[in-house]
Amino acid sequence: MYDIIDSRSILEVLRPVQDPELQKSLVELNMIRNVKIDGGKVSFTLVLTTPACPLREFIVEDCQKAVKKLPGVTDVSVEVTAETPQQKSLPDRTGVIGVKNIIAVSSGKGGVGKSTVAVNIAVALAQTGAKVGLLDADIYGPNDPTMLGLADAQINVRSGEKGEILEPAFNHGVKLVSMGFLIDRDQPVIWRGPMLNGVIRQFLYQVQWGDLDYLIVDMPPGTGDAQLTLTQAVPMAGAVIVTTPQTVALLDSRKGLRMFQQMNVPVLGIVENMSYFIPPDMPDKQYDIFGSGGGEKTAAELGVPLLGRVPLEISTRVGGDSGVPIVVAEPDSASAIALTAIALNIAGKVSVAALT
Repeated sequence: MYDIIDSRSILEVLRPVQDPELQKSLVELNMIRNVKIDGGKVSFTLVLTTPACPLREFIVEDCQKAVKKLPGVTDVSVEVTAETPQQKSLPDRTGVIGVKNIIAVSSGKGGVGKSTVAVNIAVALAQTGAKVGLLDADIYGPNDPTMLGLADAQINVRSGEKGEILEPAFNHGVKLVSMGFLIDRDQPVIWRGPMLNGVIRQFLYQVQWGDLDYLIVDMPPGTGDAQLTLTQAVPMAGAVIVTTPQTVALLDSRKGLRMFQQMNVPVLGIVENMSYFIPPDMPDKQYDIFGSGGGEKTAAELGVPLLGRVPLEISTRVGGDSGVPIVVAEPDSASAIALTAIALNIAGKVSVAALT
């Protein structure tokens, strides 16, 4: 087909190779760069839309197969990097400087493991090389410092041109801001809506987040002031709804999902947590303590994806209490594998939304 191997011929054979999620040519998306040829050795850079791309290995393999079809090519080396796209801006909402994508993790009711999911998603994304922040918007029950191993951390507060600037704490690759850093451990927060609104805006705009690919916002349960403040203040890449298979949890999750849709926030999908219990002494057994199939049925009825199902394991609770999330403590466990897959799924959907 080509008598001489050059950059043009490399790009031409790569043109049919598509990003599986965007369904567009890698060449047309400018994801193939820095093509170099040394005799029969070809190298180039593949620039993905997220460090957390779940199909990374398949894309690299497709690229190598395509280039090796050229006569004279003996070796194909692919360097993989990522440039996370910026979520789309909205004229009536102010973005956070340096933050590319804001993702809310929410639930209709408490007790479904929303914070566990939020913390592990944040850490799983950071493990891929993404720059990640976690905003604990559960002002009345800030548990993220404990779950991220930062219960005793102190955050610095300094004066800036527009007021106080907070420097987030950091652990497991994630920057964290929480009300838990600003009050005593046993001190209750007894606030009405306007004060809650103010502190959430402070956590958004007066924190030195730096450059982030993803800012995960761990929301309080329900559809109240915190949800309204967030959705009205900043453009959001999307919301993730956490539920259990239990009927009462699903009923509340539907309301939470509809709230985000009414506020014009894309719903990325549903996470079914505590899908089944795995006894530590009988890892081959599964018990549907809270029922089964509820998340999948609800997702289908509401026309949103089921992002994944997370089993209930004692090690997940232990990880949350000890400050070592399950994706770090036991990455090969069923829960960690499910949570990591969910994180990659979310990242993929965010990239697709930003580029379409």
